[in-house]
Formats: sequence, C-alpha cells, structure tokens
Amino acid sequence: MTFEKIRELIVEQLGIDEDMVEMDTNLMKDLEGDSLDMVEIILGIEETFGLEIPDEEAEKFETVRDLVEYVDDHEE
Repeated sequence: MTFEKIRELIVEQLGIDEDMVEMDTNLMKDLEGDSLDMVEIILGIEETFGLEIPDEEAEKFETVRDLVEYVDDHEE
C-alpha cells in the first residue's frame, strides 16, 4: 500500500517513530521537517514509485495524505 511505503520513507528520513506518521500529519508543522528533508522524501518517493514529481507540484505537499494521493493518481 502506498501509505506504508511513504511512511517508511518519512520515518527513515526524519528518524522518528512510525506511529507519528498518519495520513493527516503535516510534514513541516507536526514532524518538524525542513525543506531539505522534503527534497529527500520526494526523491525517495520518485525512486520507490518510478515517478517524476515536478517542483511546482512538490511545493504543494503539506500532509502525508497529499503525498499518498499524488502517488496514487500518478502511479502507472
């Protein structure tokens, strides 16, 4: 499932507990991720799911749900 894979990437990048990452978790506010963390997470998602996420799309991501829905909508 998309959520589990994305949660795994976020947990690994931010070094946090898995139970801190829910669908409505805000990446910057709740998890205190910075822009570099976001870039790393996006790169991980691109690699994992074989996607290319344009910068203008990536800038819109705020919650874990945003990431999951983007991948679900664009995955082949």
